[in-house]
Amino acid sequence: MQNIDIRFDEKLKELNELLPKLKEGVSCAELTLTSVLDILEIDNYIFHNLAIPLAGSFGGYKSKNGWQGACGAVCGGCAAIGIIMGGHKRMDNEIMLEVYLKAAKFASDFEKEFGSVVCPELCGYDFSQAEGMTEYRKNGTWTKKCYHYVVWAVDQVRKITRSELKEYWE
Repeated sequence: MQNIDIRFDEKLKELNELLPKLKEGVSCAELTLTSVLDILEIDNYIFHNLAIPLAGSFGGYKSKNGWQGACGAVCGGCAAIGIIMGGHKRMDNEIMLEVYLKAAKFASDFEKEFGSVVCPELCGYDFSQAEGMTEYRKNGTWTKKCYHYVVWAVDQVRKITRSELKEYWE
């Protein structure tokens, strides 16, 4: 198995070349999670299906009070942190606490980098209405903004879990 840092570098290069060209069927949560899983040499359609509805602020969810959810890259990154930290078995309570702390750091770092973790604040569209998705696609927001969140998230997952990657996955 190739060195984990080399695999991350190759995946990031691939993402920077491929993601701006994608137009349809894009889920930032799926791409973030499954890109890390690909680096770990894990692939199963179940992970793709699990992550897809987390994109677009939990599938465009908007509470009755107006709260909207996190960017899919944040959701996918947190899920990837859990998989990395758990290794090849279900994590115990001690590891679970570490995962919570690393996920919180990841989200905090994302917010520092981009100004928010909330999907509509980042992309400028409210996906709770069909018009939001229509305008998002029409204006090419994925290729202008959102793919950058995925690339950053994959790289940040590596930085936050560096020791666990080497311990469990190299």
